[in-house]
Amino acid sequence: MLTTEEKTLAVVAALEDIKASDITVINTSKLSSLFDRMVIASGKSNRQTRALADSVAVKLKEMGEEIHGREGEESGDWVLIDLGEVIVHIMVPAVRAYYNLEELWGMKHLPGAIAKEAK
Repeated sequence: MLTTEEKTLAVVAALEDIKASDITVINTSKLSSLFDRMVIASGKSNRQTRALADSVAVKLKEMGEEIHGREGEESGDWVLIDLGEVIVHIMVPAVRAYYNLEELWGMKHLPGAIAKEAK
């Protein structure tokens, strides 16, 4: 079983293999008990987001990790992959801009003391 860091690095490598853009990793360990890392990436099209999701799933399965869930592949606008302590969001740019998960989870909206503690 991989550590959270190893799993996160494997996800990023799988995304880079299929040319994902704007890959962001957010440490959510002090913000949520559900997962420790959130990886967000963009694909140029619905087809690419599905290919990126497949790349992540295949790579992690090859490494012996379990995929707990996959959602959104029908439309491909926003694909979510649940790897337990690592959650992966792959979106087309318009959807990513609309939901702006980086700001939501990036603690910019939290009071200063809480944001510093969460880092």
